[in-house]
Amino acid sequence: MKKSFRYIVLSFVILMGLSAPQAFAGNKDRSGQAGASELLINPWAASSGWGNAGMSFVHGLDAMFGNVAGISSCNRLDVNFTHTTWLAGVGNDTRVSSFGFLARVGESSVLGVSLMTFGIGAIPITTPQNPDPGTLGTYKPNLMNINVAFAKAFSNSISGGFNLKIISESIKDMSGIGVAIDAGIQYVTGPFDNIHFGITLKNIGPTMKFSGDGISLKVFMNQTDNQQFTMVQRVDDFELPTQLSIAAAYDFLFAETNRITLAGNFCSNSFTNDQYTLGLEYGWREMFLVRAGYTFERGVLSKKGFKEGFIDDNDCMNINRGLSAGVSIKVPLSKKEDGLKLAVDYSFRDTYVFNGTHSVGARIIF
Repeated sequence: MKKSFRYIVLSFVILMGLSAPQAFAGNKDRSGQAGASELLINPWAASSGWGNAGMSFVHGLDAMFGNVAGISSCNRLDVNFTHTTWLAGVGNDTRVSSFGFLARVGESSVLGVSLMTFGIGAIPITTPQNPDPGTLGTYKPNLMNINVAFAKAFSNSISGGFNLKIISESIKDMSGIGVAIDAGIQYVTGPFDNIHFGITLKNIGPTMKFSGDGISLKVFMNQTDNQQFTMVQRVDDFELPTQLSIAAAYDFLFAETNRITLAGNFCSNSFTNDQYTLGLEYGWREMFLVRAGYTFERGVLSKKGFKEGFIDDNDCMNINRGLSAGVSIKVPLSKKEDGLKLAVDYSFRDTYVFNGTHSVGARIIF
């Protein structure tokens, strides 16, 4: 067991070393230079309800995004479906749908699979020759992330895992495919296992590049020659938005049925500002849970941040910042402690512009 733990720690350190130039090179001059930014969106309702503050002890399908080591807490089977209204009030009504399941495949091992899709809506087609929208029809971007994860509990205190991501982005005549890896470790200690630590490194992978007929166009060699040629434009590679998160939490236990958890998370973004999140969660018999969090970054308290609906702040870069809140209700459908349970989750994330982000999820837990 100790040897296996050494191997996973060594692998994690190697990943950190390989990604260090990206993970700690973030500054405002690089903002917008990364692609596949949908990898930074938490699609699950429970963990997003307090701004991802609970990454040190996140569990269930939420751990597929937050800290993959947390899926090792799955008892037998965990199924989750979540629907998110991303930036409510946006003209195209962007919707995010996520589905996944966890299954125990050994005494201490868990396998997980999840799918995340985006419904961005129809966008008018325009060209230099036809700049007015509505004359050439519309197109719909397709974004999809597939996750395959494995985690193992090495002892009652330590668990670790890896998550392989397949990233797909496309429109009718152009597409890009990429892969990335997440790695995470969780550690629990204290007299009642009420002290939690976690570290996770996310979105480590090679650059992505788009290809297809969409990067080619018909041109004339000169104005007097009617012969057309197909010109293919050069497309540059783009990097993935690497993240490093370090989190901790402490459970205050009262009368065996009440819990208040104070949690914090530091997130180092490779292309945007670093963020700090503080959160509180109250749980009664682990059946009713309410949570809230606040995410800080440089410039978040500035009053000059937004004017007349336009972003006008050179300091703030992340749309997910400020207040977040959520609630979960878990109903046991069996008298057995480890029997069938049904849970419903809701979260709201303030986004300053538009009307925030709303997520609703349903879980089946065995």
